[in-house]
Amino acid sequence: MTAATHSTLLPQVPDVPDSADAVLEGLDPEQREVATTLRGPVCVLAGAGTGKTRAITHRIAYGVRSGILQPASVLAVTFTNRAAGEMRGRLRQLGAQGVQARTFHSAALRQLQYFWPKAVGGSLPRLVDRKVQLVGDAAARLGTRLDRGELRDVTSEIEWCKVTQTIPADYPYAAAKAGRDAPRDPTEIAHLYAAYEDLKRERAVIDFEDVLLLTVAVLQDRQDIAEQVRAQYQHFVVDEYQDVSPLQQRLLELWLGDRDDLCVVGDASQTIYSFTGATPDHLLDFRARHPGATVVKLVRDYRSTPQVVRLANGLLAQAHGRAADHRLELVSQRPSGPEPVYTEYTDEPAEAEGAARRIRELIEAGVPAAEIAVLFRTNSQSETYEQALADAGVPYQLRGAERFFDRPEVRKAGVALRGAARFGDNDSLLDDVVDLPSQVRAVLSGEGGWTPEPPAGSGAVRERWESLAALVSLAQDLAAARPGATLADFVAELDERAGAQHAPTVQGVTLASLHAAKGLEWDVVFLVGVAEGMLPISYARTDEQIEEERRLLYVGVTRARERLHLSWSLTRSPGGRHSRRASRFLDGLRPGTTPTVGRSAGSTGGVERGIRGADTTAVPRRAQRSPARCRVCGRTLTDAGEMKLMRCEDCPSDMDEGLYERLRAWRAIQAANSGQPDFCVFTDRTLMAIAESRPDSAAELSRIPGVLSRKLRSYGAEVLAICAGQELDGEIEAD
Repeated sequence: MTAATHSTLLPQVPDVPDSADAVLEGLDPEQREVATTLRGPVCVLAGAGTGKTRAITHRIAYGVRSGILQPASVLAVTFTNRAAGEMRGRLRQLGAQGVQARTFHSAALRQLQYFWPKAVGGSLPRLVDRKVQLVGDAAARLGTRLDRGELRDVTSEIEWCKVTQTIPADYPYAAAKAGRDAPRDPTEIAHLYAAYEDLKRERAVIDFEDVLLLTVAVLQDRQDIAEQVRAQYQHFVVDEYQDVSPLQQRLLELWLGDRDDLCVVGDASQTIYSFTGATPDHLLDFRARHPGATVVKLVRDYRSTPQVVRLANGLLAQAHGRAADHRLELVSQRPSGPEPVYTEYTDEPAEAEGAARRIRELIEAGVPAAEIAVLFRTNSQSETYEQALADAGVPYQLRGAERFFDRPEVRKAGVALRGAARFGDNDSLLDDVVDLPSQVRAVLSGEGGWTPEPPAGSGAVRERWESLAALVSLAQDLAAARPGATLADFVAELDERAGAQHAPTVQGVTLASLHAAKGLEWDVVFLVGVAEGMLPISYARTDEQIEEERRLLYVGVTRARERLHLSWSLTRSPGGRHSRRASRFLDGLRPGTTPTVGRSAGSTGGVERGIRGADTTAVPRRAQRSPARCRVCGRTLTDAGEMKLMRCEDCPSDMDEGLYERLRAWRAIQAANSGQPDFCVFTDRTLMAIAESRPDSAAELSRIPGVLSRKLRSYGAEVLAICAGQELDGEIEAD
């Protein structure tokens, strides 16, 4: 099972690897390089589905198990509680307990709580979960009226200011420079921002971003505290590095000090949070900041079929900008699957009904509902699909809505399970059950109303049942992974998951925005609303904004393992004017559209080693060969004969027949002079490739497969002379 959807805090394999070397088993060459390069700066450029989490968790585990790294000295940082929980679970199953895996905010808050009495005195101010109410109060103090949408947008601007370390007075200039589409007059937002900060100080509270800002301030101002933190953590791993903000980068630099034991992992093509202050520049500039860094590129895609990967690569082949210049060319490792399905509908309700109908057919054919997702650009699109799935009798869950462990039925179940674990010997519900899953089923049946069969229909009753069923399934997973686990162990597992907000899988089709789907995967993905005005969104105007919309679609495509459905509608409501069209991003990729001129191939996998102790001067390196591609249609070539010709067998040839015959005649003389067969000089395929490409320099000749460096030295000058139409001494005329 693959990482994102099936991952859990529970061990996935029955046995922990018995040695450090056993930790490396099953890794591909590039993943193994990540795992074994434990010193100095390492940059892992990891495409979607290439096993980046596997690589970095095995890296940490190998370092710990081999004794090179001390568990307590490692800090692994990622961006979501779910991802941090997954990382801790994987490390535990690899025998690397004791490693800290946290989000930036979680790690910073922990340090801030510990050092605040020493650095400032007293206890840390209260942390507010949601700043919207405070922003509203600040607006009221200034006599400014904000509707719900404006309140949300102004709050987002304040968050952007804080992660980019912009003070209120500088906001108008900074917003203009960054091309921000301010929801109100920038000067007015600056005043709201200042009033918000004043209000926080008066009420002695801090917000989410203050946690990072205050930690940075403490580490900058107190050298003794900074040294204490650096003595604790000596080795850092940062996941999703393309999403770091300037503030997070500054915190990371303070954690590091003057050391360089840092491993970062990211993919510039998955940068979709720039509106929050995230930037891929730190990832793309890593080699410039660390000339001695080892760069490892992961391009083997273990998630998606070749058909899905081909579409994903095609999307990025038409991209522009700095992130596109560093894109990775994925290579699927999966068996072939169905081609992506493209469907046009008359209106949005028809599109939702069509998706629901196909989903019901898939479920009836045996595809689990939890392995299907409907992904859309904005949360406002969700309601139409919720209604369509409900009408079709298909269970669903809305990702990004109420958190699993905050649901009333889950909280009630937790209380019941905790009580049963404490007083189980006196609980009649548990008299006749022994194994853990049976105990959990008994408690939930008696207290939560769980039944073995789901209720008919959909709605709130079905959603409550799905929540409890997820707990039963989790108990079964724990019992399978840890035979002999008790009800108390299960409660402890729930507590750990609740702390990490690592919810179990609910058996229902997932509805999610493309942003919320990042890091997840499903067997079947329906990408809906792929139309102009929605993807790219209507307010994306600049080139940078358009390219981020393209990357958002790329993220959506790469969530699919086997089946991918893309759809759009011609109008919003039934009977409306058909004014929409399919997204420009699909031009040249879906059947019936004109191919556009693509860019050169993206980066291939491999390793580039830096030089330890190097200065800031770039280190020249041998260029790696890109995958062979047909120079006519652009398809990746895998057949050896086709690779020699640099075109598909059935693509038209533009070979110079006269040049080919002259080369054959010249080859016969060379073979006779050396006493060897003709093909030992050059094969027919190589001569055909030369006659087709007609190289006019040694560099161009060397790029033809079959023209190795030895042959280039021996025959290159004469071959180039023949290609240029020059006569050679002793050359015989072709018939």
